[in-house]
Amino acid sequence: MTIPPRLDAGPIIDALTDAGVDFVVIGGLAGTLQGSSYPTYDLDVAYSREQANMKRMVRALEPLEVTLSNAPSDLPFVMDEVTIANGSNFTFDTRFGRFDILGHVPGIAGFDELREHSQVARLDGREVRIASIDHLIAMKRAANRTKDKLMVEEYLVIADEQERARRRGDG
Repeated sequence: MTIPPRLDAGPIIDALTDAGVDFVVIGGLAGTLQGSSYPTYDLDVAYSREQANMKRMVRALEPLEVTLSNAPSDLPFVMDEVTIANGSNFTFDTRFGRFDILGHVPGIAGFDELREHSQVARLDGREVRIASIDHLIAMKRAANRTKDKLMVEEYLVIADEQERARRRGDG
């Protein structure tokens, strides 16, 4: 069994934010920021597919020196706007850990809806938008893997706790 490399999300978030990328943190890290106890080993973000935003994404990825995860080392790969526009979802390796960008997120109607219902959280000193607990539940249900089914159960408890806090005026 190999241990996944440690994730240092800060420099990746910095690159995205500094380039002005319109994104929402999703996946396990968003779950952690919502209160999940499940560990995560990568950073997943959904991003706007607007042309100007894809251009900013390419600019953000350059200093990260991304490579395609699990791809042969001799596979030609050019990170540019055409690649992003044609591919949408990518899994990268960086010196900071694994990093996934998703233009299309299973379980979610679209980026605009995801962003509209997201909330602001602090991640490595930066304010970022994270997916709502309800959207995280929908994404995990759509993935339907064993680990995701287990996480849904915890996320449902978190959603109930958040709703109770809202009713009490705590959140």
